[in-house]
Amino acid sequence: MQHVRYSATARLLHWIMAVLILSMLPVGFLMVQTGLARAVQDALFLYHKNIGVAVLLLAFARLLWRWRHPGPDLPASIPAWQARVAGVSHGLLYILMVAMPLAGYIRVRAGGFPIEMLDRIGLPTLVPRSDALAEVAKSAHYYGGIALAVLLVLHIGAALHHALILRDGVWERMAPLSRECKT
Repeated sequence: MQHVRYSATARLLHWIMAVLILSMLPVGFLMVQTGLARAVQDALFLYHKNIGVAVLLLAFARLLWRWRHPGPDLPASIPAWQARVAGVSHGLLYILMVAMPLAGYIRVRAGGFPIEMLDRIGLPTLVPRSDALAEVAKSAHYYGGIALAVLLVLHIGAALHHALILRDGVWERMAPLSRECKT
């Protein structure tokens, strides 16, 4: 039996975002460590802030694409409880793909710091300068990062389980290079 794959656009957005987000998590946790050379820390902050803008834009593009082009149904062999868990976890991933960059933006702008990519194109600061707001956003961004890391471990684990153990066609729906799905 063949399964329909996600569109090439959906797969491309997924894998670009996967690479960016998987690079952002360790950079985000590393950049706040004490003892780093200032130049290294500055480079990590610069990367994290500006890639965060790209992630937010791609998240909106991905949500718009998904709204206009719903994904394929899961194979009938997937138990209902697993389909529900998959739906909830994907929903949470989408929420965090938007919430994390927004919290980061608020933290940086309310803290009075630049976001070089946005400053270069002349986008005005959309958040007032506020240390209290910056602290709330900083906490939200930190705990959201932990939640995102946990969800990604579960998501990647489930993908590998479907690809390597079950071989039920779920992986092939989003795989970047596979040609068809068979079960």
